[in-house]
Amino acid sequence: MTPAPHAFFLPARPPSLGQRFCIFHAASDGPVRGRVVYIHPFAEEMNKSRRMAALQSRALATAGFSVLQIDLYGCGDSSGEFGDAGWDDWVTDVMLAVDWLSERDTAHAEAPLWLWGLRAGCLIACQAATKLKVPSNFCFWQPAISGKLILQQFLRLKLAADMLGGNSKGMMDEMKRALAQGQALEIAGYSLSAALATGLENATLSPPGFVASPATMAAANTSNIARVEWFELSQRADAKLTPATEQGLKNWQAATAQVRHSWVHGPSFWQTQEIEEAPELLAMTTTALQPLSAAVSMPSPASGA
Repeated sequence: MTPAPHAFFLPARPPSLGQRFCIFHAASDGPVRGRVVYIHPFAEEMNKSRRMAALQSRALATAGFSVLQIDLYGCGDSSGEFGDAGWDDWVTDVMLAVDWLSERDTAHAEAPLWLWGLRAGCLIACQAATKLKVPSNFCFWQPAISGKLILQQFLRLKLAADMLGGNSKGMMDEMKRALAQGQALEIAGYSLSAALATGLENATLSPPGFVASPATMAAANTSNIARVEWFELSQRADAKLTPATEQGLKNWQAATAQVRHSWVHGPSFWQTQEIEEAPELLAMTTTALQPLSAAVSMPSPASGA
């Protein structure tokens, strides 16, 4: 039997940063197959994806995984304002969540660790993994290859709004100049600080400890990477990887042989007008995270690299 989800507030590190709202989904009866930390995406994408995150967390708990959902600093029901958050604050929150799961009991401390991110959450997972002392498995949902792209997409929200008012000329350069000067921007109801924008812009989907030389691809200090399950959604039968994603996959494959990319048929639920679900993604993720000895072949409409 799977216990009911437990919502609580976790004291932050440092305590001056208040509390983090969390939802814990305890593994069903039996051995704990893994501990999973869910890292939500950026800004409004977090709200759009809450239902999918909850459904997947429950499915994983039923399959024997303990899952912790955490609202990062300044997000959701956690302490602080979005405009006060910094990239490093969010990385620290992920480490806090990992520690909380590990300290529950011996079974959790010894269970494989999965960092499960969506979009920008994948970037935070990569950076947090560099600071953890245990090997990390990664579950990427529609990962952003770089934070620069996420930032540009976010800035375009303001650009689109200003276009309606006829004030868009030179606006993108003006916004970037303001951030470079340390000024905050108000975009779609969110206050974007210069510090957070800088951290996001500099973030990349790079394997922890990975080094790419011009002549050869080499990996260094990547012993803290275990497995990578990489999912991308599309409603097209002929979906193809972008060149940037192809290169990103090659980097991860150079760091660890256990990388699997999968196409999933489903909507871009993190940005749809209405709240939508991707049932196929839920089923494929639950299967993929099983221990290799217990995993079975995943049904997939198309396969990736």
